Amino acid sequence: MEAALVSAATRALKPVLEKLGALVGDKYKRFKGVRDDIKSLTRELTAMEAFLLKMSEEEDPDFQDKVWMNEVRELSYDMEDSIDDFMQSVGSQDSKPDGFLEKMKNSLGKMKARRRIGNEIHDLKKQITEVAERNERYKAREVFSKAKNTTVDPRALAIFQHASELVGIDEPKAEVIKLLTKGVSTQEQVKLVSIVGSGGMGKTTLANQVYQDLKGEFKCRAFLSVSRNPNMMNIMRTIFSEVSEKDYANTEAGSIQQLISKTAYFLADKRYFVVIDDIRDVDTWHVIKLAFPVTSSGSIIITTTRINEVAESCCSTPFSGDIYCMRPLDMVHSRQLFYTRLFNAQENCPAHLKTVSEHILRKCDGLPLAIIAISGLLANIERVEGPWKQVEDSIGRALERNTSVEGMKILSLSYFELPAHLKSCLLCLSTFPEDSVIRKKVLINRWIAERLIHTEAGYSTTYEFGERCFNELINRSLIQPLKMGNYDRVKSCRLHDTILDFIISKSVEENFVTLVGVPSLSVGTQSKVRRLSLQAGKQKELIVPKGLVLSHVRSLDVFGESVKIPSMDKFRHLRFLDFEGCKQLENHHLKNIDNLFQLRYLSLHGVKKVSNLPEQIGRLWCLETLDLNGTSVCELPASIVNLKRLVHLLVNHNVTLPCGISKLQALEKLKVVTVYNQSFNLLQEFEHQPSLKALTLDFEDYNSADRVNAENESKKDIVVASLKNLGNLLSLAVWDGPEFVRESLCPMPLSLQKLKVWRSSIPHVPKWVGSLVNLQELRLELFRPEQKDLYILGGLPVLRCLVLEIDDCETINTPLTEEPEVTRVIVCGEVGFPCLRIFVYDNRYAWMNLTFAAGAMPNVDDLLIAFDPEETESVGTSGDFDLGIEYLPSLVRIRCVVWGFNSSRVEAAETAIREAAYAHPNRPTLRFD
Repeated sequence: MEAALVSAATRALKPVLEKLGALVGDKYKRFKGVRDDIKSLTRELTAMEAFLLKMSEEEDPDFQDKVWMNEVRELSYDMEDSIDDFMQSVGSQDSKPDGFLEKMKNSLGKMKARRRIGNEIHDLKKQITEVAERNERYKAREVFSKAKNTTVDPRALAIFQHASELVGIDEPKAEVIKLLTKGVSTQEQVKLVSIVGSGGMGKTTLANQVYQDLKGEFKCRAFLSVSRNPNMMNIMRTIFSEVSEKDYANTEAGSIQQLISKTAYFLADKRYFVVIDDIRDVDTWHVIKLAFPVTSSGSIIITTTRINEVAESCCSTPFSGDIYCMRPLDMVHSRQLFYTRLFNAQENCPAHLKTVSEHILRKCDGLPLAIIAISGLLANIERVEGPWKQVEDSIGRALERNTSVEGMKILSLSYFELPAHLKSCLLCLSTFPEDSVIRKKVLINRWIAERLIHTEAGYSTTYEFGERCFNELINRSLIQPLKMGNYDRVKSCRLHDTILDFIISKSVEENFVTLVGVPSLSVGTQSKVRRLSLQAGKQKELIVPKGLVLSHVRSLDVFGESVKIPSMDKFRHLRFLDFEGCKQLENHHLKNIDNLFQLRYLSLHGVKKVSNLPEQIGRLWCLETLDLNGTSVCELPASIVNLKRLVHLLVNHNVTLPCGISKLQALEKLKVVTVYNQSFNLLQEFEHQPSLKALTLDFEDYNSADRVNAENESKKDIVVASLKNLGNLLSLAVWDGPEFVRESLCPMPLSLQKLKVWRSSIPHVPKWVGSLVNLQELRLELFRPEQKDLYILGGLPVLRCLVLEIDDCETINTPLTEEPEVTRVIVCGEVGFPCLRIFVYDNRYAWMNLTFAAGAMPNVDDLLIAFDPEETESVGTSGDFDLGIEYLPSLVRIRCVVWGFNSSRVEAAETAIREAAYAHPNRPTLRFD
């Protein structure tokens, strides 16, 4: 199954065709000598692209086709680089020269560029023709039809999100708990269970379920993954951080031995519960186990591993251990998991698909990951027996050809069924180390920067189309959703390690990614690197191997503190550069960054040692995203205003922006503007930002000793005036601006869809909020809401998410003449909220005064309430802590934070809420945090 080769070749061709089209446009019409060659080359490549697209569905191309596709891919990359170099050399000389000598140099430079591109186009055309003639020409292939999914299928989310409801988990969970607790009253040693099984069997899920059930009995607890390339210092810091409940940043010690001693000393007289997931070798366990004292009676440890030798080592002296062997799902549970993904709760499997479904399940052999992968594939195929039978037959062929990787060649089926652009999107995830939490925004911006995705019909932006691609990968169960945002939107994801192994093999095989520092993986046979991922593990210093050609690298990622940062002048064609969290990066590493003339994405997120940017950064003409969050940069260079394509500019709260920012006409997102630190001229420029869609304003005065209130008032007025002219603004966040929030924002841009206010407590909901007819998300901080506030909010016609943080008047800076009276706020049918789905009421610092009544919030399905029961009187009609939850007819999830030191009051509050949830007709899930 070599569809990856086709995918990479196809996606490499697409930008080449676009740029060849530009070369025959009006801008380059003076280069007449090469136009005919360019047109001929374009026709040849267009035919190749069409053929490759058909071939991308082929399960197993023959060897000759594979050789041809590899050559097409590498030539496509080289062609794009040559065209970029030509455009750069011509474009950099377009400014008007002064004087005769300068004009002559300019003219000679253009002549050389024209000759060079002419020769290169001629040579490339010759090579493409020769490659094509060596391959059998343009065969017709049959393809599967594909459905498009623009949102995440809730059935796909259910498999990962509701782990407690996973099929077949109850019996093994009970067995593991029994092993952990047997003889617990008499045991003097720590009890250990090692769960062993092949990849995809559900070891981590089982361990996590036991952990969730038992962790409440232990004050000291930790859950962490070790994985293939363990960083022992980070592992030991994480263990100590979790068991001691200390911040990770404050756990660093001089050596691993010191951390082990510190952890063992801390746990010496305490009961603890620790899960060490995915141990790959005995030596790693021999180091980790030293941190756990064996004399802590009543403590328990769970380890998971694929290797029997490791499980035996875990259960040997000094720990008293049992090995638990994972079993495949039986047919009943296999069928249940399979149907959960494919059919709604109200549906049954159609009669015409029952036989083929049973055959598919037998071939999956009870392996949960295989069932999830194949059901994800079938969910995107028409419910007709023929296509399903093709999937069944393909599983058989895959396993007959190669039964390695524990039978997971089944994954190839789900992979080769992807459209060409989704194959490339998935392969991009092979750049991340095992067990990485991958943020959706970063991933989509990577796809955009490398032009792996483009805006398609029906999508207003490329990012919106990228979200569809991300959701499709979830729906096909190829990536697992992690952190969830509002409206079930996924914020981050991870890869199952078996799927990661699979896509790494594909990526290395077709030179999509070069991995350096990953044990047991070669860096690849190609000397020309297209994407480079540096992953430091146990080695003291990771250096890029000699012999790798870096001038053609499209993306560079650095993981680990011991990676030696390569010089920027080696990466001429870089598009994507991610230094997020790179602790060793310093100012001098950014020297020569202006050589990266194709750079579109630059992230220094969380890099503490970078305090300033070089002035040359203004020469990155293609830069679209610049992320400086978490850096020490306090002032941007004036050259930033030359970045005409900049769309996203993300900076810290205290950064001073240069004047001239209105020149950034493509700017859509600006976070954060420290209002009182900026010049008057800079603030006046905001009304000239027609493309601005997302803005964060910070009104904290970082230089209060040097400012007068009159000056700050004037600046606030300027910002208010500018906001009124931002007709495309969709999102506004405000920090430390209570006076700004009160009444000064009227009128606001009616386009606003999201408003979030932080550290800005105000007495009541401002009247201007009621005019925001397009508002979907709102966060406000109030002293204590009254009934009139709820009527303003309830009248917002499309509001879907509402977060109210209720502050006590004694905890805010704004002085009050008198203590406000505690009044009951009743949410009933007449209040409104026609579209509200998520309601958060954080009242942990004041008297709880909220009650739901008949008809309240008819569509709210997610409720979070936080309060201190000691600061709460009887708020309901039937007793303490009766909030009227039963009057929320659509409720499916309750999250509750009970805050306080009075244990009896906390217990009473939790009991009352638990009884209310149990009595609700929807039986909503309930979680206490």
